[in-house]
Amino acid sequence: MDKQQHHQLSLAKSSRQRCNEWIFRDVKSDITIEVNGGTFALHKFPLVSRSGRIRKLVAEHRDSDISRVELLNLPGGAETFELAAKFCYGINFEITSSNVAQLCCVSDYLEMTEEFSKDNLGSRAEEYLESIVCKNLEMCVEVLQQCENLLPLADELKIVSRCIDAIASKACAEQIASSFSRLEYSSSGRLHMNRQAKCDGDWWIEDLSVIRIDLYQRVMTAMKCRGVRPESIGASLVNYAQKELTKKSSLWNPSGHTKIDLLSTDHERLVVETIVSLLPVEKLAVPITFLFGLLRSAVMLDCSIACRLDLERRIGSQLDIATLDDLLIPSFRHAGDTLFDVDTVQRILVNFSQQDDSEDDMDDASVFESDSPHSPSQGALFKVSKLVDNYLAEIAPDANLKLAKFMAIAETLPTHARTIHDGLYRAIDIYLKAHQGLPDADKKKLCKLIDFQKLSQEAGAHAAQNERLPLQSIVQVLYFEQLRLRNAFSALSAAMSPKDNYASLRRENRELKLELARMRMRLNDLEKEHVCMKRDMAKSSSRKFMSSFTKKIGGLSLFGHSSSRGSSSPSRQSYRTDSKVIERTCASTD
Repeated sequence: MDKQQHHQLSLAKSSRQRCNEWIFRDVKSDITIEVNGGTFALHKFPLVSRSGRIRKLVAEHRDSDISRVELLNLPGGAETFELAAKFCYGINFEITSSNVAQLCCVSDYLEMTEEFSKDNLGSRAEEYLESIVCKNLEMCVEVLQQCENLLPLADELKIVSRCIDAIASKACAEQIASSFSRLEYSSSGRLHMNRQAKCDGDWWIEDLSVIRIDLYQRVMTAMKCRGVRPESIGASLVNYAQKELTKKSSLWNPSGHTKIDLLSTDHERLVVETIVSLLPVEKLAVPITFLFGLLRSAVMLDCSIACRLDLERRIGSQLDIATLDDLLIPSFRHAGDTLFDVDTVQRILVNFSQQDDSEDDMDDASVFESDSPHSPSQGALFKVSKLVDNYLAEIAPDANLKLAKFMAIAETLPTHARTIHDGLYRAIDIYLKAHQGLPDADKKKLCKLIDFQKLSQEAGAHAAQNERLPLQSIVQVLYFEQLRLRNAFSALSAAMSPKDNYASLRRENRELKLELARMRMRLNDLEKEHVCMKRDMAKSSSRKFMSSFTKKIGGLSLFGHSSSRGSSSPSRQSYRTDSKVIERTCASTD
């Protein structure tokens, strides 16, 4: 026996006990009514005078003098039947928002209408519903809760639709009143809206969070039709989702990557899909962090493809306000997969790159399903490029991350999105460090993504001594560094006037010559080492010489890869030695 059946039997037993207190004790019972396991010893006359259904049953069995009647599937069960029986006996009780829906349904079931008795239970319950309940939002919510176990009859009697319309109308009226209360005159005498004042028109959000998801969906749809603000709809959706999915608290924590309860219920999947279908068309109606939370839930609960694609389009349209934690969507697939869901992020980036930049005054189809994509603004591109580079650096150490997926993420944005390639270089360097077995051909392919001309001076210095980069990339870095120094020297010479301080000019020229000479020596050394490496590799298949070569060009720890913060690397010491030699050479020629 389940808990619900046990509860019904308990109610039937208590109703039977209370029944003995108010029925006629001096008149013997002549009919027994059975309702959901409970029995009521009553009298025919009071019942047939009010109930058309019982009157017909008694009339049909007049010859056999029926004494026992079973009422199957009576709405509200034994407890509600007890109230109906009390009404037949003329015993007063209070109609409230917690029982009016049951009374409306049981009066329809028992046919307690005006046709059989004036001022019957049906008309009494209807009057209370119309004059009291539908004028109070909290009462309407309570009645909707009671209707959850009375469907579809409560729908057929239009109890649900009347309460939903009343809630939507009341919320809209409250919002209008709240907007008027925030109107004030400016110093110039113009009437304007004070947006800093607290909006009290959304107090109903908390009340609606207790309604079952199917009824909640109907309430939200009615509110949209009534013109309730998208921000208010969004706030209600956020509140409802967080309450319904509270057991999945890690889904709302972007840093939580633990796989939990993969055997999720159909109810949770329904909640996510329903809330996604109710999201307002307008951007920023809900926080982007909430959209990512829904997407994590949709991925984990295996929601419909349409649901996930809708979320990806919405997120892509406002990706420039997302954070790195938002993008770190855990992968809930097999154990050999990547730690994070890279494919989903790639689709989001594609949506961002193809979004329509004119987002104002557009309907759903044009915002999220445009057939003629346009490029986003340069400002948004710059923000997203930094976000993507940080994301690449975060996923790069994953041993299961294939080169093709890493490059696909990096290449999603157009080439003009990155004005500086420091972030991309850092991410690629981390990937090369984590995937040391990568073939040279793949390393070259990967490093082609970097425009070494767009590296900062510090990143360029690091790249010039990075043993993980292919030799071809290092030569490019040195070339661009030399070109940069030459341009800087030319610009400085052009900017100088004869009246400038001669000592300052001489010092600046000496420093530039030192740097230029160092770069030339470095390039010559690399070319000599490359020739020697080819000759030695031809003699022996051993890679010991390659190891000694890479040690000679050991790199600076600019991006946090040094073993200790205070120690100086061999490359720094060799740099100091080379500088002294070059300085002496230049001084003698000067």
